[in-house]
Amino acid sequence: MMYKKISLLLLFAGMSLSLSAQRYVSEVWLPDSGNGYYKNPILHADYSDPDVCRAGDDYYMTASSFNCIPGLPILHSKDLVGWQLVGHAVACGLPQEAYNRPRHGDGVWAPSIRLHNGELYIFFGDPDYGIYMTKAAKAEGPWTPLALVKEGKGLIDPCPLWDDDGSIYLVHAYAGSRAGIKSLLALCRLSPDATKAVTEDIVIFDGHDADETIEGPKFYKRNGYYYIFAPAGGVATGWQLALRSKSVFGPYERKVVLAQGKSAVNGPHQGAWVDSKSGEDWFFHFQEIPAAGRVVHLQPMRWVNGWPVIGEDEDGDGCGNPVAAYRKPNVGATYPAATPAESDEFNGNRLGLQWQWHATPRPWWAFLNRDRKQLRLFSVPLPDSAGNLWEAGNLLLQKFPAPDFKATVKLKLTPNSRLNGERAGLLVMGADYAAAYIEKTPNGFVLAQSDCAKADRRTPERVNATVKLPDGEVFLRVQVNGNRLCTFAYSRDGVKYAPLGQEFTAQSGRWIGAKVGLFCQRPKPFNDGGWADVEYFRVSR
Repeated sequence: MMYKKISLLLLFAGMSLSLSAQRYVSEVWLPDSGNGYYKNPILHADYSDPDVCRAGDDYYMTASSFNCIPGLPILHSKDLVGWQLVGHAVACGLPQEAYNRPRHGDGVWAPSIRLHNGELYIFFGDPDYGIYMTKAAKAEGPWTPLALVKEGKGLIDPCPLWDDDGSIYLVHAYAGSRAGIKSLLALCRLSPDATKAVTEDIVIFDGHDADETIEGPKFYKRNGYYYIFAPAGGVATGWQLALRSKSVFGPYERKVVLAQGKSAVNGPHQGAWVDSKSGEDWFFHFQEIPAAGRVVHLQPMRWVNGWPVIGEDEDGDGCGNPVAAYRKPNVGATYPAATPAESDEFNGNRLGLQWQWHATPRPWWAFLNRDRKQLRLFSVPLPDSAGNLWEAGNLLLQKFPAPDFKATVKLKLTPNSRLNGERAGLLVMGADYAAAYIEKTPNGFVLAQSDCAKADRRTPERVNATVKLPDGEVFLRVQVNGNRLCTFAYSRDGVKYAPLGQEFTAQSGRWIGAKVGLFCQRPKPFNDGGWADVEYFRVSR
């Protein structure tokens, strides 16, 4: 069974970038120290469940995207430290009808990316539908329509292995919320084109005794051994396992190869082993930080007696601890610093790749006006059942890029003259959210700051402050400190800012970190609505 990937005729059409595109260098988080060393996390943003593969001198990363669209981000690096976002592999949730509304926490879980015969393959699990695969000749795409490799509920975290005899195996885990069981790893064989499972699952590892919640397996073969790298113990406090066997079906020996130890990095696990052409080994993993989400770390790795040792192993027990800083990988050359994009001037023919919607977007949600160099967001009515913005799909958001940053936007609201209650503004979104926005009321334009606690329970918003405005144009800013504390401000001239409302503590969403971005809403359906013109969105210190 296959669901055709929709070619959306909207802002993300033709969204992939050339790897030679102009580099972006963040003002707020730069892992390259400039002296031959790097600091962790190398991505202080919510690239959850990262996996990485090497293709010659190039490295490619993908990550979970859950219900956020476009999904399956594709990042590129030359040195394992500096990463650029170069595209996405899926343009809508599958099946599309199910993702026409936000399905928080569902969708794309824990992908794997592999290079085989000159093509990049990505496998991922949707916990409600099954395991999918897509492939491409280059990271920018085009990516093939998704193939449903194995249908079923609770099948997650897949990773393939092309064996020496041509056989293709797929290892995966189970989501207890759907399958009714977890802490198991299972294996099946795939068809020669890797589009279908051709055997039933065989359980190859049971983690219930010592490795509860084992999941996220990554499959490798080295020196005649089959290796499965897999996390256990849960996201916040878990550890990284390595399993090995001479037979693909086991039995597998186990060893804990990475744990928090005395470091400040909680739950270091679920990632990828990659090598460099110089013969070095490296390991990527995530760390969950409220409310930033799951940020990405890079650890040195070496092989000792047939087992990987990750991070620093000061006591020599074979289990390493995460490093805060380390010398940069030897990749045979030196490359300038690069980071995923954050700011957007809206002066091109597509949105920056950092932007995602909370549901499959409609073409009429937004329009990039190249003549005016502006983004126009059209007001979209909330669903009748919605209690707040948690159920709004047309939230245009991006990941928190650093522990401390500010986001500034210039916008103008042009409401429908026959409607009141249309509003547009700057939003920090999670299970709790807060916003600063312009609203058209019966008495004219009002600038407001509001928040919403337990938004996922349909709690109504609370307005903390209002300021009457002569028109619908304003500069808005949010300052984020320590990943969580948010303060809003506004300006009429873009120079002098005044505080607005109350301090807000950001919260993660469902399996994702807090996000920052834009929204434009109207209170009820009508035959037309107004819009907000956004001149820029700038992330700075």
